[in-house]
Amino acid sequence: MDAVTVRPADPSDVPAAGRVLAAAFDDDPVTEWLWPDVGSRRTGLPRLFGTLIRHHHFPLGGVEVALAPDGSVAGATLWDPPGRWRQSALSQLRSLPGLIHAFGSRILAGAEFAGTVEKAHPEEPHWYLSTIGTDPSARGAGHGTALMNSRLARCDAEHAPAYLESSKESNVPYYERFGFEVTGEIVIPNGGPTLWAMWRAPR
Repeated sequence: MDAVTVRPADPSDVPAAGRVLAAAFDDDPVTEWLWPDVGSRRTGLPRLFGTLIRHHHFPLGGVEVALAPDGSVAGATLWDPPGRWRQSALSQLRSLPGLIHAFGSRILAGAEFAGTVEKAHPEEPHWYLSTIGTDPSARGAGHGTALMNSRLARCDAEHAPAYLESSKESNVPYYERFGFEVTGEIVIPNGGPTLWAMWRAPR
């Protein structure tokens, strides 16, 4: 298997990264709960990721992309540096129109999800892996592993822990391979899904 190229995203990658992550999370329990209607999910999810990337993750330097052999974006990660995982007031303001457009009538469900996850978020400084995903057509080619190793190498160089929430229990063993350990469960109210909080000590 050829080595996968991973690099920091540039502004032109933002739309593609949003589309790839939307495709990766199309069947995710969280997104299925946020958008029960398939059509709404498939229009809302790219808008959500595009908004969050553009106004929060990208300005913090936390977006990396993995490239397919033809140079297109095949996978992406959204990381927040230590102490920066909460959106600033300015970022929230800039994101609001896009979030309203993405969620539509489900905007309150989106707010409830975000609030519940935020309450469970650890306060100790850490790198936060908000999202990692690979286009379904590119799975199994090592893009996810390359993306994970890229930023985790920086975590270890900085002797910084890392944190994520897994929205699928079946993905927990995958994250455990990289040194993450389950620290608790986060249950979204009103019939929402369960997430697994995972923490990784630096190596």
